Formats: sequence, C-alpha cells, structure tokens
Amino acid sequence: MSLKQQASSGSEVNERLAALLSNANAVRAIAAAVEGTLGPKGLDTMLVDRFGEVIITNDGVTILSTMEASHPAAKMVINVAKAQEQEVGDGTTTTTVMAGAMVSTGVELVLKGVPVARVIEGLRQGLEFALEALAAKAVPLEGLEDPRLRQVALVAGRGHRDIAELVVEAARLVGELELRRAAFKLADTVVAEEGAENQVFQGLVLNKSRLNRHMPERLERQRVLLLDDALEPEEIEEGALRTEAGFARYLALQEEFKRNLAKLLELDVGLVLTARGVADIAEELLTDAGVMVVQRVLQRDLRRVAEHTGARPIKRTGLKKSPEELARYLGEVEEVFEEEKLEKIFLRGAGKPMATIIVGAATAEVVGERERIAKDAAGAVQAAVKGGVVPGGGSVELAVAQEVEQRKSEIRGMAAYGVSCVVEALRRPLAQIVANAGFNPLEKMGDVIAAQASTGRDSLGIDCDTGEIVDMLAAGVLDPALVKQHALRAAGEIAEAILRIDTIIRKREDQAKGGEGSTDGGAG
Repeated sequence: MSLKQQASSGSEVNERLAALLSNANAVRAIAAAVEGTLGPKGLDTMLVDRFGEVIITNDGVTILSTMEASHPAAKMVINVAKAQEQEVGDGTTTTTVMAGAMVSTGVELVLKGVPVARVIEGLRQGLEFALEALAAKAVPLEGLEDPRLRQVALVAGRGHRDIAELVVEAARLVGELELRRAAFKLADTVVAEEGAENQVFQGLVLNKSRLNRHMPERLERQRVLLLDDALEPEEIEEGALRTEAGFARYLALQEEFKRNLAKLLELDVGLVLTARGVADIAEELLTDAGVMVVQRVLQRDLRRVAEHTGARPIKRTGLKKSPEELARYLGEVEEVFEEEKLEKIFLRGAGKPMATIIVGAATAEVVGERERIAKDAAGAVQAAVKGGVVPGGGSVELAVAQEVEQRKSEIRGMAAYGVSCVVEALRRPLAQIVANAGFNPLEKMGDVIAAQASTGRDSLGIDCDTGEIVDMLAAGVLDPALVKQHALRAAGEIAEAILRIDTIIRKREDQAKGGEGSTDGGAG
C-alpha cells in the first residue's frame, strides 16, 4: 500500500471514529481535572467564577459540579458522579478516574481493530468478575463500637480527627437501624458555621429563627404543633368582600381563627412550626402567651421534626377539630432554643432519636470545605455500616485487577480484549495515589503486585510518606466496600455509554413548540 493510500485509510478510520474520539477526549479531560486530588497527598483545586469568587477544595463532586463543561460526554460523567454522591456519599473522584481509564483503554482497543461490540461485551464480563471479587473481600463491621468505623471516617475525612470523632459519635446516637434505612442520609445532618463549636447535638438544628424577639428564647418540655400550611384564617375571594354576605363570611372566618388559636393555648402548645407565613393576629396572641413560633420551615425539615417529636403535620383546616382530636396531632419536645449568634433553632424531641453534626470553622472561607469533608466522612461511615469495609489506598482494587486478569481465559474470542478496560481501571487508583505522592507509579505498582502475590495478602499497598509497602489493614487505611462497588459499577456504565455512541447529531431547535410551524401530528 502506498503512503497516499495509507494516509487515506487512516483518515477514513479517524472520520468513522470521530464521535468516539471526541467523547473519549472529553472524558479524559474530566478525569484529569480531579485525579490530582486523589489520596492523602492529593492537592487542592481552585475554582473561580466570572465574578472572581473562589472555592478551594479537594472534594471531587464539588469540582465536577461547579466546573464549566459544555461537551455532552463530559456532562454525562459529571451527572454519574453526582449520582454516586447521592447514592453512597463518597467515591466520586474514584468513579471519574476509573471511567477515564476504561474509556481510554477501550478506544485504544478499537483503534487496534477490536470491534466496539466485542469491547463492550468483555467490559461487561470483566465488571461482573470484579464486582464479584470485591463483594467477597468486604469485611462486615462488628457494630457501631467497632474501632474500624473511626478509621473509615478518618480516611474519608482526609485526616481531620475532630470531624471523624463527630461523625462516629453521631452515627452511634442515631443507631444502626436508622443508618441502614435507605431514606436516611447521615450526611444531611451536617451543619457547618463560622464561629460554631464542634459538637454533636442530640436533636435537630433548623436554619431558622423565632418569629420575633419577644417570643421565648428557650422552652423545655413543651407540646409542639406542626402546620403544613399558613397560620392564617381561611382565605376568601377579594370580590366576595364587596358583598354583604361575603363580608359577613370574612368576619366569621376571623372569629373562627381566633377560637382555633385559643384551642392551641388550651392544649398548652408551646412551639408552633409552620410551612408558610403567620397572620399578625396569630403572632400577637401567641407572643403574649409565651409560645415560640417558627415560620416557613422547609418540608424536609417538617418531616424530620415530625419523626423526632412524634407530631403529625396538619393543614389549617385541621385546627377546626375538637381539642381532644387536635391533641392526637401534637408532639413533644424536651428542649427547644434559639442560638442567636448562629441564627438557628436547636430542637430536642421526645420521639425517634436524631443527631446533628455541627462543624465549626474560624473563617468563612474554610466553612464550606469543612462541611464537604464532614459530609464525605458521614457518607463513608454510613456506607461502611451497610456493606462492610475493604483495604484502602488502591490496594484492594489492584488485587481484584490481578484476579480479573487471571479469569480472562474464561472468555472466548475478541471479547477477552474488553476485559482489559476493567483491569486498567482497577489499577488506576493506586497508580494515581502513588503518583500524587511523588513516586513512580509503574515501579510501585509492580512492587505491590509482587508483594501481594508472594504473601497472599491483598491488603498490601504503598505508604505515601515513605514509599514502602505496608499492610493497609494494619495501618488503619479502610474504605467502605459499597463505595468501591458503586464507583466501579458507575464507571462501567459511563464507559459503556461512551463506547456505544457512534454518531453525534445536533438536535434542531423547535421554532414554535405547539404553535405555528410545529410539525407535531403532521404528515412527514
């Protein structure tokens, strides 16, 4: 073949794979943006917006969710990383780095002539092997008093001992049953404030203040009413007020509202939380009676207060119920007070145990990063309780990579090449952690592979301070197994989705959706 023919052939291949190469480059760029943060020696990233506002962080999901990304493939990676954060609360950087390695290896195989379909087939099989091996290596914790739980918090909390202690204490307060409940997220209990004292409050903290400063600042052992509505009289149409009957109806509703408020006082309600606003007449009457009112509470917070106090939220029409019926909707608080410096309501209920992790910071610039660190630690602790732990530092991934490599022979045909996508992805975390620590990743990875093979211990990894081989279990470097499994599964989903895209077509903009020029329902 002449040079001209070779050049033409190469051009045709590149043109045919243009979409794949474009998407692969975008994924690699996203991975490159966060890989430098991986491991104990990972560095921070500075994010700057167009107004000059700066965020300095080591948190992968923060970098991914705030960075500017216009390429569709890049957005896919970011969305999957966000889903990882929502699902298990940690591991977004690992997901992204693994996805980058899978896609890069897959593209290399395609360029060498392996059909995309065979690459995807092998990738799927390799993922199955890897997830099976990871699950087998998970070691369950022996309750919330297990000292390994603190090590998980410390690793995920980037070495911040004060935050790790707070997170573990909060986990023990809420209990194992609550931590295993799918709807509960320990990370949602984290509150970070400038000037606050580090503590775990055995209750809830609402980002709200009293309705006015004349209401009591602190109450103990009070009944609580939750109003999923406005504390106002029932509304009447403005036009109806112009009629005699309408005005009479308005006056009747006002009187009824006053009687309803009197019922609350008769029932000794000391705390009222509303989802919407409060009428002036209600504010005046309840203030005089020494009732604390907190308005415009978020629905999520209302639900949490309901669980914590035993109250049942009602609408304003429910206030018409008899005192005996209304009493069944009330909850109880042991203590409620406002911290004026922080402008927050602290509430300790008599229902389901709850805890709030309060993380303090000296300056406003540090508050956000400490909150992110605490949320990562909380997510990791909850994941460890649910699914156990594995050795960290990239050691377990490397051990699994070797097992997957050995099982390659079980796959016939060219699909076996696709398994390499998973093998390379599993090797990537340790290689990147070592590189970020300033060592040669190829050299150190070879040392660890040899050491694991000779000793049979897949917990061996690299000490990022000395470069020596150490046992991660003995060193207390532990990661939640669920985070590892979810990260690998999510990376595989990204890689397969990217490899399957054959063509990129820009969608047309509808000139007038549903209006003139719309082709909806028309003949083609």
